[in-house]
Amino acid sequence: MSKKPMKHTYPSYAGELKTDWARVDSMTDAEVLATSPPEFADLPDDFWDAAVMVSPKEAISIRVDSDVLVWFRDIGPGYQTRINAVLRSYMDKMRAG
Repeated sequence: MSKKPMKHTYPSYAGELKTDWARVDSMTDAEVLATSPPEFADLPDDFWDAAVMVSPKEAISIRVDSDVLVWFRDIGPGYQTRINAVLRSYMDKMRAG
């Protein structure tokens, strides 16, 4: 692991989050590991290489047809995540043209 501080890119609303990113950015990998849970100690060096930052979710109120909601709920737990995935897929398709 490197000894130089980690750098992150954050969404524009990161200031609203409670994490002190300036403090995290100033920490070396060793300092981060020292404050991490013990089960993280044996992870391979490349464990986080493919990690991506995910936008935090925002609670909203939205009206959908009752049969649509029932269909998503009937699939099982995680129906809100699936609805978000469908909306994201549509957004990505529309952005691509």
